[in-house]
Amino acid sequence: MADPSAEDLAKAEELKKKLESMTPEQLREFQKKNCIFCQIGSGKVNAKKVYEDEDVLGILDINPANPGHVLLMPKEHHMILPQLPDELREHIFIVAKKISNDLLKALDARGTNIIVMNGPVAGQRAQHFIAHIIPRKEGDGLSFTLPSAKMSEMEKIEIASAVGDRLHVLLGLKKEEEEKPRKKAASETPKTPPKKESKKPGKVDLDDILKVLHG
Repeated sequence: MADPSAEDLAKAEELKKKLESMTPEQLREFQKKNCIFCQIGSGKVNAKKVYEDEDVLGILDINPANPGHVLLMPKEHHMILPQLPDELREHIFIVAKKISNDLLKALDARGTNIIVMNGPVAGQRAQHFIAHIIPRKEGDGLSFTLPSAKMSEMEKIEIASAVGDRLHVLLGLKKEEEEKPRKKAASETPKTPPKKESKKPGKVDLDDILKVLHG
């Protein structure tokens, strides 16, 4: 008889190869079939529901950070925030606001944390998008304090430039190839900067980002 651990390793390797050979559609269906939150959304697994409509479901966490900790999720299988269709993403956060307000009133809470673990490196454990809505009270023992990292002015400018350029691309305000930085030749003589175009309403402007950073 084969050693159990060796057998487990063989099964894991077989599963890995199977997953790698799947199309995106097949992989999505495989994940959906094995997702406990999809089974909750379809009614196959029971849960304490606090909100439900055609597209989303809010349930009480069985291991809550605080009493009243709600897990808000789409019924359709989506792993991370970028995979959510725009309308669904907007709807989820509208519902999150409603649940947050209801928790404040129903539980006499003094605040809420609305948290999304977006990807394993960010602490996501379930392979299904979830927004955590956690009611808060004074002295509840929870701590979500973020560390304060130090950055040089050059790092701030570089990050603001990279993020600003990417936002321009995502919003369709500039072409992808224009995102790449262009190095000036050492012999190039300075030219008079072109006249700035007037800003259009809603346009993301890198100058605005830099002004905020330099405060």
